[in-house]
Amino acid sequence: MALLEVDNLSVTLATARGPARAVRGVSFALERGETLGIVGESGCGKSLTALALMGLLPENARATGRVVLDGIDLAGLNEDALCRIRGNRVGMIFQEPMTSLNPLHPVGRQIGEALATHRGLGGAALRAETLELLGKVGIPEPERRIRSYPHELSGGQRQRVMIAMALSCRPEILIADEPTTALDVTVQKQILDLIRDLVRELGMALILISHDLGVIAENVGRIAVMYGGTIVEAAPTAALFADLAHPYAQGLFAAVPRVGWRRDSNARLATIPGVVPDLPDLPNGCTFAERCTLANDACRAAAPMPIEVGPNHSASCIRTDAARLSRKSA
Repeated sequence: MALLEVDNLSVTLATARGPARAVRGVSFALERGETLGIVGESGCGKSLTALALMGLLPENARATGRVVLDGIDLAGLNEDALCRIRGNRVGMIFQEPMTSLNPLHPVGRQIGEALATHRGLGGAALRAETLELLGKVGIPEPERRIRSYPHELSGGQRQRVMIAMALSCRPEILIADEPTTALDVTVQKQILDLIRDLVRELGMALILISHDLGVIAENVGRIAVMYGGTIVEAAPTAALFADLAHPYAQGLFAAVPRVGWRRDSNARLATIPGVVPDLPDLPNGCTFAERCTLANDACRAAAPMPIEVGPNHSASCIRTDAARLSRKSA
């Protein structure tokens, strides 16, 4: 049995324009020590998927499907039982630390809360463990910074504090939702290297969420590409980049800047035409059809089912052959 099994997870939001299917039939499994990247544009359902796994959906959201952690169906647990799992067996690094950290409390107290709640630490033992965590994530002068408030720290330091909080109870699964948002490239690399090293050291499974294919490619062993609330392609990292089968995945890859790509002043970076459809207006067929140059009437008529295009490699597209041929001829 896998450590985490997600089966047909769907999230529907109640909006003024009617129900919005933000996550639709997402399924995947995660083994102990495995690293999974979820990639896609803003609005494709990545963060809502993560929040659904944590049981932290907004009040206007309703989730269906199964999320099974080591044999326990999380959907059947009450809030008290979920609280014993969140931050303990499953940790999460949220997207924006400035809004995720409490501005009224020192960061040491915020890290210590999880240690006190889940590990029963207090007094000198609590302080010592908090200092050790701050040092482990690279916070300078942890004895001083333990008393600092979030606004007194840089963006990179706040993100490190978030990592310390997520790792405080040595969770079995770490979910990192856009952990390098608004950080410069140097700090971004430091944070990603830190997460990768700590995941290896502690033997955790990792779900890394990003819109950046480059970040995902360098840090995970398997990738799921999301669009319109569903996974449109999934494969081991090397296999995915060697044989992109879905037109949307191909478009994401083509839009990644490369060293030397700009050969003349008229060169332009590739883009995907159109915009992500509004959630209440998702079509019945393939959600990418209106932006896809290969789409036909059959694509618009019904949502495509995942098909195997290689070992452990699936794509939800009825035109994978045409998409592959188009990429080879490009």
